[in-house]
Amino acid sequence: MSISSSLNAGVTGLASNASRLAAISDNIANSGTYGYKRAAAEFESMVITGAAGGGTYTAGGVRASTKRIIDESGALVGTSNALDLAVTGPGRGMMPVIPEVKMGGNVGDSPMMLTTTGAFRTDANGVLKTDSGLVLLGWPANADGTIPNFPRDTANGLEPVVINANQTAGDPTTKLFLGVNLPATQTAAGAKGDSLPLSVEYFGNLGTSESLEVTFKPTIPATGSSNTWTMEIRDSAQDNALIGSYRLEFDSSRGSGGTLASVTTLSGGAYDPATGALALTVAGGPLTVTLGKPGDADGLTQLSDSFAPVAIKKDGSPVGNLTGVEVDENGYLTASYDTGFIRRIYQIPLVDVPNMNGLTSLSNQTYQVSLGSGSFFLWDAGTGPTGKLVGYAREGSATDVAAELTNLIQTQRAYASNAKVIQTVDEMLQETTNIKR
Repeated sequence: MSISSSLNAGVTGLASNASRLAAISDNIANSGTYGYKRAAAEFESMVITGAAGGGTYTAGGVRASTKRIIDESGALVGTSNALDLAVTGPGRGMMPVIPEVKMGGNVGDSPMMLTTTGAFRTDANGVLKTDSGLVLLGWPANADGTIPNFPRDTANGLEPVVINANQTAGDPTTKLFLGVNLPATQTAAGAKGDSLPLSVEYFGNLGTSESLEVTFKPTIPATGSSNTWTMEIRDSAQDNALIGSYRLEFDSSRGSGGTLASVTTLSGGAYDPATGALALTVAGGPLTVTLGKPGDADGLTQLSDSFAPVAIKKDGSPVGNLTGVEVDENGYLTASYDTGFIRRIYQIPLVDVPNMNGLTSLSNQTYQVSLGSGSFFLWDAGTGPTGKLVGYAREGSATDVAAELTNLIQTQRAYASNAKVIQTVDEMLQETTNIKR
């Protein structure tokens, strides 16, 4: 009977609007929750088809389905902590995390969880995690700061990010630029011919301070100027053993006067005129010393009457203490030390799935891959479909309180209207019952 279907339709209307009210209340309650994705209730009509030409209509009612709008982002909120992280557009993506209780085993054996923001801090063991126990995952860097090639369709290469606040690090010297001016007057006939010493510091593999002892001895001709020097290089880490000897000839022409004309290797590593570098070997390993290319005004020169180290540059640093850690927009986690040394220690990838709204929602603004979301892929932040990773920021709630309050008014009116339908049906049924009297 259609009057009974009206009663059932009113009941489904009450239930559906109650579901919508629950979603609205959840959204308003989490209007201040970082990274919260709002829930939305969608109504679907249910149609019950009666017999054709029967002259009656049977009400089917309404059904509510609630889903979370995960691909909708909240505004960024600035903070003072470098490890408050958020994903910013254009683009999408989430950071991989695992619960603290799952640590200790292979990350690939535990379901990976995803989040768009987090306030990460190191615990007593240096593990980077949130107050709710979510541990950040990343790819560890090699000793030289490069990131190995890890698989992108599995979490097996990911590790919990661990930062030891008491760690020290040193950076051995591998490259050195020698910019020195030699006095042209010292290669002229009648000059004294004294050797000119130069000590250049470099850092060994263990962070120790070592030095290259360089001497420049001029060649004194009988007449005129030779414009020629003999350079010897000794290594303090090898008891001042001779590791290289070279004959330097300088150009005296008008256009290129004072620049290197040629370098002849007498012993030690070879000189490459294409790069202007010597391939030396110190106690800790290979060391590239750049003198300058022939005809190049940089590097070694022979001008005027002064001996001056004008530009000596090198990489490396002594052992230093950790002073800070930051994440750049590509997800590289970089540690800085009080010696000025900076080293990349992890890369935080961003996880993307074909259908973000198909992810399974969990507590603490975390999500898991499901059949509805499709398979995940690990991207470098800022590449492909992903956005950038930013520090000193949290993603705010995606709730629009004004819109939710408007929806609350509409839901209240709709609920009251459905209640009125039930009241009317009750009165009609009472009239039907009164017919027998």
